[in-house]
Amino acid sequence: MFAELHGGYPQRGSWARARLEAVIDPHLLRENPDLIRESQKARGASVDVVDEAIAADRARRDAINAFETLRAEQKAFGATVAKAPKDEKAALVAQVQELAARVKRAEAEAKAAEVAFDVAITSIPNVIIGGVPSGGEDDFVTLREVGDKPTFDFEPRDHLALGEMLGAIDMTRGAKVSGARFYFLTGVGARLELALMNYALDTALDAGFTPLITPTLVKPEIMSGTGFLGAHADEVYYLAEDELYLTGTSEVALAGFHADEIIDVSAGPARYAGWSTCYRREAGSHGKDTRGIIRVHQFQKLEMFSYIDPANAEAEHEALLALQEGMLVSLGLAYRVIDTAAGDLGSSAARKFDVEAWVPTQGAYRELTSTSNCTTFQARRLNTRFRAEDGGKTAPVATLNGTLATTRWLVAIMETHQQADGSVVVPEPLRPYLRGLQVLEPVR
Repeated sequence: MFAELHGGYPQRGSWARARLEAVIDPHLLRENPDLIRESQKARGASVDVVDEAIAADRARRDAINAFETLRAEQKAFGATVAKAPKDEKAALVAQVQELAARVKRAEAEAKAAEVAFDVAITSIPNVIIGGVPSGGEDDFVTLREVGDKPTFDFEPRDHLALGEMLGAIDMTRGAKVSGARFYFLTGVGARLELALMNYALDTALDAGFTPLITPTLVKPEIMSGTGFLGAHADEVYYLAEDELYLTGTSEVALAGFHADEIIDVSAGPARYAGWSTCYRREAGSHGKDTRGIIRVHQFQKLEMFSYIDPANAEAEHEALLALQEGMLVSLGLAYRVIDTAAGDLGSSAARKFDVEAWVPTQGAYRELTSTSNCTTFQARRLNTRFRAEDGGKTAPVATLNGTLATTRWLVAIMETHQQADGSVVVPEPLRPYLRGLQVLEPVR
């Protein structure tokens, strides 16, 4: 942004480098601040930060202009001194020194104004998309319920009881080895997860996604760039000695994949499917879902990620949601889709759809997957751009993400398809990945 407004002064990497990573579009902040204010209200967040950011932006630009003016004056005066007769140059030295001091002070003020603007602008989360419901966690809007909730003529077992009978889940040894909320998937449990993940991968391949096995340790600038070091930073594991973060989703690595690049999305989105182990501290969740594998510290996940022209981002969001729903339908799971309320969105998301499967023993829908439209929020931070079709200026891309399968899906699959003797019918799409196995039989 600095370079765009001020003719390219200093090179990228210096204190006033091009601010393409600015979180909120500065033009939106100046030209339509009411839109940002309304977004803040819907999120239940401070509206005052918008005015603070506007004031900081104005102060920053004024300070930069003052510095640029003085620098130009210094350059012009230097030329005058260079051309002056030798006997007059000595008299000009005092003016040169005084002007140099003024330039140095102006540079320091511009730096300070830039830092103040950074602080102000990074306190504003992404601007929500029109139609997102206002409010907090309980203010979501149910868009649809799909499928018949399973009924049983016996007392259904929960997923952990089933997992232990099948020799599929071992929480006791998981805790022995690693502590609470760790587990082993054993025997058919391990095979079932791999079957699910490979089925999801094939689904993604059919939809044109490029598969990636992603790093699970990332640099601070990548973690910050995706917006995961805000309100939920306490969920993230940090290795201080190495200055690296363990990721809770491959979205982080996928978002950083094209950082500082200009990519081609003229023919459609650049789609990636990232397979990774994920890690979450689950801070603040003590006493919640402590039984079984619903809320754990480590799990597997296949994450869809799209880079796209912002004009097509909402259509891509619907496409990602359709892929998720297709998976759930094919696995015989009853579910609902909710439009998440603004106050329950992460800082990066402008809209998020959660897909929640019915868990019989809880008599409730539980989130299995979600998909978020992050518009240009992450791309601005990570400096990921595309060039318009006319070959004109570059602009930030839009980024979207959505989970296509994760370990938690085993909960709904086992509970939904259980039988009276503790066996579990394998959903048909997963059978080819299990060598044709149709039923998981109890081993104890």
